[in-house]
Amino acid sequence: MSEYHIGDAMKKFLHGSRLNNGIRSVQIEEVWERLMGKTIARYTDKIEIVRNTLFIHTNVGSLKNELVFQRQQIIERVNEALGEKLITEVVIK
Repeated sequence: MSEYHIGDAMKKFLHGSRLNNGIRSVQIEEVWERLMGKTIARYTDKIEIVRNTLFIHTNVGSLKNELVFQRQQIIERVNEALGEKLITEVVIK
């Protein structure tokens, strides 16, 4: 039986778990203001990850349009913040 450090064991468990996307969503919410700025963060209602897709929820029409144009930059910024290429698509709702 091989030995793991507790951190490595947790990462391995989470990697194959459905909890992983929920934890990643929380991590993104924590750095969202730094990544996107105060104004965008203030008017973003919810951020969630389903598989490799980042869903951004907002009720502000002009912000939806702005985020549509920034999809590629959002993917790059979020993946950089997470330290891995997790997000492949962004959906604005």
